[in-house]
Amino acid sequence: MRDKTKDTIKIHNTALGVITVAALGAVIENVTMGWEMWVPPLILVGIVAAWWMHITQYSSIKSRENYFIIYSMVMAFYHGIHRSSFFDVVVISVLIMSMAALVGRIVYMRIVLAEFFLLMFFQITAAARYGTLSFDALEVSRILLHIMAELGVYVVLKTLMEKISSYNREIEKLEAEEKKSDHDMEDFLVNLSHELRTPVNVINGLSNLLLGKQESSDIKAIRNAGQRLFHQIEDIQDYSEIQRNEVILETDRYMITSLLNDILANHCSEDKKPEQEFIVALDPEVPAVLKGDGRKITKIIEHLLDNAFKFTKFGGVLLKVTAFKKDYGVNLIIEVSDTGVGMTEKDIEGVSKGIYQADKKRDRSTGGVGLGLSVVYGLVRSMGGFVKIESRKNKGTTVRVSVSQEVIDPAPCMSVDSEKFINVVFYDIPEGQEWSVVEEMHKEFAGNLAKGLRINLYFAFSKSELERIISKGSVTHVFMGVLEYCRDTEYAESLPDMGIVASVIAPEGFALLPDSSMVLAYKPLYSLQVVQIINGNLGSALVYSDENKTRPVLDGVRALVVDDEPMNLVVARGLFREYNMVIDTAQSGQEAIDKFTAEDFDIIFMDHMMPEMDGVESMKRIRNISEQQGRTVRIVALTANAVSGAREMFLKVGFDGFIAKPIIISEFERVMNRIMSDGKINKKRGIK
Repeated sequence: MRDKTKDTIKIHNTALGVITVAALGAVIENVTMGWEMWVPPLILVGIVAAWWMHITQYSSIKSRENYFIIYSMVMAFYHGIHRSSFFDVVVISVLIMSMAALVGRIVYMRIVLAEFFLLMFFQITAAARYGTLSFDALEVSRILLHIMAELGVYVVLKTLMEKISSYNREIEKLEAEEKKSDHDMEDFLVNLSHELRTPVNVINGLSNLLLGKQESSDIKAIRNAGQRLFHQIEDIQDYSEIQRNEVILETDRYMITSLLNDILANHCSEDKKPEQEFIVALDPEVPAVLKGDGRKITKIIEHLLDNAFKFTKFGGVLLKVTAFKKDYGVNLIIEVSDTGVGMTEKDIEGVSKGIYQADKKRDRSTGGVGLGLSVVYGLVRSMGGFVKIESRKNKGTTVRVSVSQEVIDPAPCMSVDSEKFINVVFYDIPEGQEWSVVEEMHKEFAGNLAKGLRINLYFAFSKSELERIISKGSVTHVFMGVLEYCRDTEYAESLPDMGIVASVIAPEGFALLPDSSMVLAYKPLYSLQVVQIINGNLGSALVYSDENKTRPVLDGVRALVVDDEPMNLVVARGLFREYNMVIDTAQSGQEAIDKFTAEDFDIIFMDHMMPEMDGVESMKRIRNISEQQGRTVRIVALTANAVSGAREMFLKVGFDGFIAKPIIISEFERVMNRIMSDGKINKKRGIK
């Protein structure tokens, strides 16, 4: 698509250049010929005003162009009425006519042509009266030549304008067709992603139910494939919304630790490469509770991590989250660094402009549809933030995102409970030159944590160095990896006997000695995990949890699931029964109304898009019945209609909660924890 604003500015620059040259020429001739001396200042003021209007973009484009042309015509008329300007009239007139043609004003061209003939009539009349011309054959031929030149220029410019106008109409027609085609394609992608959510919900739901009953690598492969397809559907949907400028921001309170916990839980459930290190450095001074679009923040982080792991075969990935205080809250800084293949300047320029798949040839075996970084750019821009990428080919990439967020609770998201001196040692033996960047990531993680918690931190890069630090006394905690533990297990196991809390950060599946007194924490290395160990919460150090992750108590809750797709009902019935809920189902809005009228339910999960009567209308009718009969029921939208802003829309029209398909267990539990309390329905409406 053409950038019409830039084209207009270029045209105005050219036009003003012509006007300025003509104005300066008029001033010089005025002074040289001794004409009215009060006129040059007016000419200069006029040209300064023209440039001021252009630079400040004062008023509308049409108004500015009117001023430029009228000013030029007045100046030309003043110049042309002097008898010494007889043969200058055509030059000035052609310049002004060219400028009128440049801005596409054929009406002004006609006026300029009329002005030319008026001035020529005046000049010929004056010449005949005062005898300044002899009107011999040469002078008459020169006058006729000027007139023919003026008419010729007019005809040529008029023809060119008509052709340009025709070309512009054709271009606009093609652009409109292209825009319509893009819009139709985006509509198709949105509808496709919506329709695919239903079968994906069935695949994911049934595979999770089967895995709950029987561990199977085949079932797990089906589950992972379904999850991968689900993420790609969301990518297509997000990309379409970004392209159509239809991203809607949702504002809600969220805990940064909870948000990261969910991301890490999803990461840990996926297949991981043992040769990839993953480090999560959360600044302890980030406010505990923020307000903003937490779902989009989650998507941004997940896309950045996904992209980093895709293109990192060896080494590691560092996720760093910090915040800078501002008057409006904080600038939340999300930084993801990797040791992967890197990006060229062309790659970076492409994704910054929203072009999908920065480099299609980098490694197509990595999977995905290549929308990750383009989606990140789009979401961040919709939130008023910015993205910066630093990368070198084969030297890794760092992507830094900054978005503004409100602060609800300014208390630090992590703190040390004890007032005693905490002296922490990170025991980290270098593994070789190729791991030097990962070692720097470890140092950055530890330094960030020590600064935020205000604790003493030491690094030991060998056993002898560790022994030397411990010999000085006062060491309270030692953190080490599997390599350090296995090289001298006996010494590592002796640390608790010295009164030191010793922890091993290991991959899932690693086991300590049977009688070990050490703390085992699974990767990834995460700031909150370390803080929990320092605070003595040794059990919670092994899992990612907070109050929002508590399993809801739903025993005996009577639920009605409404969906026109039978397989969705099977999935929902199986999932909700895992929580000991009493489940009934309905396949239409009218059937749901009939069942609610005849029976009592605590909660209704309502699909949105259903034939004959959609979920919104069904919800409103059930709400009227419950109010008339003095009954209490909570109605939650359970739908594949998960476009941007859907949650806010469903809450606004009267639903008590919103859960998108495919059902994510953590999201289901979060909504139910807010709606339910000790197995009972909360009376308060507007649950999110």
